[in-house]
Amino acid sequence: MIVLHRLAHEAEPFHLNPDLIVTAEACPDTVVTLATGARILVCEDPETITRAILRWKADVRRAALRVVPNAEDLAAATDHDG
Repeated sequence: MIVLHRLAHEAEPFHLNPDLIVTAEACPDTVVTLATGARILVCEDPETITRAILRWKADVRRAALRVVPNAEDLAAATDHDG
């Protein structure tokens, strides 16, 4: 999850699943459009949101790689023939 702040409610952060984000546009306030069609006005600019999403995705991938400790285990875990 990434942390954002609704416009006019900066003291109240909320967590958003970045997989739901379709667009983040500055017009001039930042509007985050979700896959559900919902739109949220937030304080963060699109570049900050993009960096937060990239950081979140990198953390998820890094955590997934820790699950498989070595290359042999990775090969065994991805072998779909057996």
